[in-house]
Amino acid sequence: MLRNGLEPWHLIVVALVLIMLFGSKKLPDAARGLGKSMRILKSEARALKADDAAATATATTTATPGDVKPTPAPEAHPHTS
Repeated sequence: MLRNGLEPWHLIVVALVLIMLFGSKKLPDAARGLGKSMRILKSEARALKADDAAATATATTTATPGDVKPTPAPEAHPHTS
């Protein structure tokens, strides 16, 4: 049914609709803002991965089997009705 979901004429129609909605003067500013947002998002995602990797590395090197205490099983409360 959807063998070629995105044809070239689809892109032309989308571009025309965007130009009609926002005007040709605002589109470059919107694209620039979107690019900046994507760069910020990418750098923040990299920073999160680096922080997680560093936290995992320090947690695995400093933890010993004796450091981890088993958690007690939850107590079963009788249901009162």
